[in-house]
Amino acid sequence: MIEKIKKKWKIESNFQLIVILIVFAVTGSVSANVSGPIAEYFELDSLNVVLYWPIRLLIIFPVYQILLVWFGFVFGMIISILTFKKDKFIFKFFFKMSILFSKKLFKFLSFGVLFKD
Repeated sequence: MIEKIKKKWKIESNFQLIVILIVFAVTGSVSANVSGPIAEYFELDSLNVVLYWPIRLLIIFPVYQILLVWFGFVFGMIISILTFKKDKFIFKFFFKMSILFSKKLFKFLSFGVLFKD
C-alpha cells in the first residue's frame, strides 16, 4: 500500500512520505486547536450539539486548507499541490467547497449583513 501511495504522489523516498504524513498530522491538529478559539469568539458553545459540530467542522475546513499550504511550505513540501493537483477534480471540488462553506458560515454568523446574495 505504501508503494501505491508513493507511486500516485510520485515520491521517490520513504523520507518524503514520512514528511508528508507529519505535515498532514500537524495540520489537522493545529486546525482543530485553532477552530476552538474561533468557536469561543462567536459563542458557539451555547448552541445545541446538533448545530455546534457542523458549524465547528465548517470552521475547521477552510482553516485546514490554509494551514496545509502553510505547513507544506514550512516543511518544504507543497502538499496541496503534490496531492490534489494531479486529481484536478478533487482539487477543484475541495477548493470550491471551502470557499462556499466560508461564505455561508460568515453569512450565517453575521446574520446576512456582510454577504448579500
